[in-house]
Amino acid sequence: MKQAVNVSPNLNLRINSERLWQSIMQMAKIGGTTKGGCNRQALTNLDKQSRDLFVDWCREIGCEILIDEIGNIFARRSGKNNNLPAVITGSHLDTQPTGGKFDGVYGVLAGLEVLRTLHEYNIETEHPIEVVVWTNEEGSRFIPSCLGSGVWSGNFTVQESYKITDNEGLSVGDELECIGYKGTMIAKPRPIKAAFEAHIEQGPILEKEDKQIGVVTGIQGLRLFELTLHGKPCHAGPTPMEDRIDPIQAMLPILQCAYDLALKNGPWGRATIGQISTLPGSSNTVPETVKVLIDLRHPQTDVIETMASEVTNKVSDICKEMAIDYDLEEKWRMEVTEFSCTCINAVESAVKQLGYSSMKIVSGAGHDSLYIAEKVPTSMIFVPCEEGISHNEAENAKNEDLAAGANVLLHSILKIAK
Repeated sequence: MKQAVNVSPNLNLRINSERLWQSIMQMAKIGGTTKGGCNRQALTNLDKQSRDLFVDWCREIGCEILIDEIGNIFARRSGKNNNLPAVITGSHLDTQPTGGKFDGVYGVLAGLEVLRTLHEYNIETEHPIEVVVWTNEEGSRFIPSCLGSGVWSGNFTVQESYKITDNEGLSVGDELECIGYKGTMIAKPRPIKAAFEAHIEQGPILEKEDKQIGVVTGIQGLRLFELTLHGKPCHAGPTPMEDRIDPIQAMLPILQCAYDLALKNGPWGRATIGQISTLPGSSNTVPETVKVLIDLRHPQTDVIETMASEVTNKVSDICKEMAIDYDLEEKWRMEVTEFSCTCINAVESAVKQLGYSSMKIVSGAGHDSLYIAEKVPTSMIFVPCEEGISHNEAENAKNEDLAAGANVLLHSILKIAK
């Protein structure tokens, strides 16, 4: 029997980078696409296969497996004192329909690699450690995103979540039953000391700045509006421009306002027009209706509120000027999230100890950590991805960067779990 190792902050401990890489590549075969990505959507049979593989790997190193009622998986490694609150880490295994090999999966398997390393060296921590697989982070099959962490944090109810259906009418509750991951444990926070999530950046900043680690201090705020503009359909040829009630003409200055605000509030301001639809959608008819999704983001609460207010006022002014009726609905909001100083300091300490280049960064995307941070001290660790590409089959990351992020995760957890 191995003798337990006393861990000091200066222990020259590293994860097995080749084992981590091979685990990611093996997981990528489940739902692998011809273009090198993954299509492994939530609660499908492919999602079941990925969950089963993760559970098997965790059981090989003696972890206890806990599954809650919304299908979140907790792989628990005992500590010296199991009455102490756990330190958790993890992410998700589901992907976009044309997703990559690393988004979410890296955070789960980096957490697994931390447990494998502690097991291999027979290192005991005071606190138990858990690696979590959160259900339906992507929201590509079942809306909303981050469903598992949202139920766990109390933002969604489990019974209403069970009723959510996909495009084929299949429900979350039935599909959890079908794949065998509808657990009995109540989906709510147990005593937890801290949470970490390792993730590819999904943007180009770390690569552009030539930094290996992003110390994530929080998540941007978001306001998503659906704007509906009501015009008067008429023939494109005979009707003079001055006689038209054209919703497209009203739309253009509104969208320009959104883009101008993002630039004005740079470098972190964001404006995205992800969807524009017209009815009746004919090339020779002025539209009767135009629907537009306007996505505004910024990491400061006062700024995102100002951006949202200015766009709202612009819509009112333009539509009044052009005699256009409109509806403006806020479809989703994501409040600015500031991560725990304790967890951020643990990550910074690990980066310094390991000697990696780093920078502080704010996440432009939402993650499960958004909801986790409402209940538990939380931070994230970013590593670069090639050209910032994600939610794309071409998504790629370097082995050495993935290993660096996992090493930072390891030492961050050791600092908090003692």
